[in-house]
Amino acid sequence: MKPKVSIIGAGMTGATAAHWLADKEIADIVLVDIVEGMPQGKALDMQESMPVAGKDVRIIGTNGYEDTAGSDVIVITAGLPRKPGMSRDDLLAINSEIVAKATEETIKLSPDAIYIILTNPLDVMCYVAMKKGNLPRERVIGQAGILDSARMRAFVSMELDVSVENVNCYVLGGHGDSMVPLTRHSNVAGIPLNEILSKDRLDAIVERTRKGGGEIVGLLKTGSAYYAPAAAIAQMVEAILKDKHLIVPSSVYLQGEYGQRDIFFGVPAQLGRTGLEKVYEYDLNEEEMAELKASAEHVAETMRDLSI
Repeated sequence: MKPKVSIIGAGMTGATAAHWLADKEIADIVLVDIVEGMPQGKALDMQESMPVAGKDVRIIGTNGYEDTAGSDVIVITAGLPRKPGMSRDDLLAINSEIVAKATEETIKLSPDAIYIILTNPLDVMCYVAMKKGNLPRERVIGQAGILDSARMRAFVSMELDVSVENVNCYVLGGHGDSMVPLTRHSNVAGIPLNEILSKDRLDAIVERTRKGGGEIVGLLKTGSAYYAPAAAIAQMVEAILKDKHLIVPSSVYLQGEYGQRDIFFGVPAQLGRTGLEKVYEYDLNEEEMAELKASAEHVAETMRDLSI
């Protein structure tokens, strides 16, 4: 029997994540959404593409939670998307209610599931899921740093006209404008970025990375990014189901790492079949630590606005 992955929220991100996962052929997939007919239609369309793709995966859509029973991984993408002029933090109140309900409904049917959260504001929504599901920290992981790092990798690749496979970038901190791209630890084929890029070009890439989500929101005008976030979700799910022990930037609950405690925060996290396996701590200089602390304070401030 294949593992089961349930995706709560069948909008553009949820459906695209289902597509990425179906192509990997690692799990059967359940798409859940409150809009009648929408998850069913997307799931059926995807299912009908499987003979062409040559993938034996079962994909179903539903408006209830019953079909999610026995899920190995629950992905929560449901929530109000950002609109032009909105910050991720503007979504706090309404999205906390959505994530709370999704967690409470699914944990009853899949008590051993690992949760991957995408809903914004990401770090705080992870906390909501952990508390509402009464889950250990190992089983709640936020998708943020993979996406932010991928954006930075894409920008460096475009700037230097080199393969993305040669670019390694690491973005830590809260998933927002206070994120911390670690330029000193990022490189192109082993060459540090500050040795291969001028300061002004590197600064521009850092700023574009921080504003990457907002740039896409501004261009689309009616939604937010979904291809890259969905690809990042698929990478995390694959790392968990295949027990890959993959180290990727993810939002996890810190208990003293990087000098932070009791907040979800983007750090290098090792993912395997039990979820979070280990947090890795980089040797950061004073400037990097100061930026990370400022980012953590922003996350903590947003958490204080939350009532759960």
